Amino acid sequence: MATPDYTIHGVQHFGWNNALEPVHRAAPGAVIEFEAVDASGGQLSRQSGLDDVVNLDFAKVNPVTGPVYIEGAEPGDVVKITMLEFKPSGWGWTAVIPGFGLLADRFADPALHIWEYDASCGEPAAYLKGIKVPLKPFPGTVGLAPAEAGEQSVVNPRRVGGNMDTRDLAEGSVLYLPVEVPGGLLSIGDAHAAQGDGEVCGTAIESPMRVVVRLDLIKGMSLNFPRFTTPGPVTRHLDDAGYEVTMGVGPDLMNAARCAVGDMVDFLAAQAGLSPAEAYMLSSVCGDLRISEIVDAPNWIVSFYLPRKVLGG
Repeated sequence: MATPDYTIHGVQHFGWNNALEPVHRAAPGAVIEFEAVDASGGQLSRQSGLDDVVNLDFAKVNPVTGPVYIEGAEPGDVVKITMLEFKPSGWGWTAVIPGFGLLADRFADPALHIWEYDASCGEPAAYLKGIKVPLKPFPGTVGLAPAEAGEQSVVNPRRVGGNMDTRDLAEGSVLYLPVEVPGGLLSIGDAHAAQGDGEVCGTAIESPMRVVVRLDLIKGMSLNFPRFTTPGPVTRHLDDAGYEVTMGVGPDLMNAARCAVGDMVDFLAAQAGLSPAEAYMLSSVCGDLRISEIVDAPNWIVSFYLPRKVLGG
């Protein structure tokens, strides 16, 4: 367990802005605990229903906690962020939000699943029809302030990080972000209890939690985009029983991804007795999109891996 030097809670913002006043100034080597509220910014709760999904105020989604000024950080440096510990809340939500997600044209109606799970994440979270999803907490959004003046969208990822939704930024991983403004101005939010690579329906198990990180500074390190290292295997929690895999083939990677996910939704609906929307949400929280082949022109292959373990296989 890591003992934080400082805890930040109750201070969120809804867009990147290098003019924001830092809520804390940290020396390199400091351990900071961030309160990461859920992606709805508290608009969804354990008691929420479909109306709450439909009425989401998108000006208040994906809040991040911070920013933290790292002493000595200057443009051309890199902030090194070590993921030390996650303290989950034990509940979360996954939703199909109309107009959002990889298959938005197919899923025009809202859907919502409220999760209750073991806050230690030692046990899989129960879904439907006996399905259980292994958990792996991580922050969906980790970023520094961009050099562009004014408020910038927090929804899309960028060179300095942001809403990267990268599942393997889990405990023990080390993230490196290029600095564009003095102090870096780090913020963290959008915590997930579990997610598949791709987050295909647009949401994971969105879950409030606390995130403890160590901040270090690397002077004069040239870095074009974020990079990270992991402490070991990244899919051990899913690999036990193999995978069901669907494939999309064609000259467009995005369309191939849509085909692969669409076929998995159909497979799960037929084989597991889920509704298409339920299958879509399950795919988002534990299925992985992978580029299987990108050299044999004119067609590329995108595959979608669904772990058989979640189905009891």
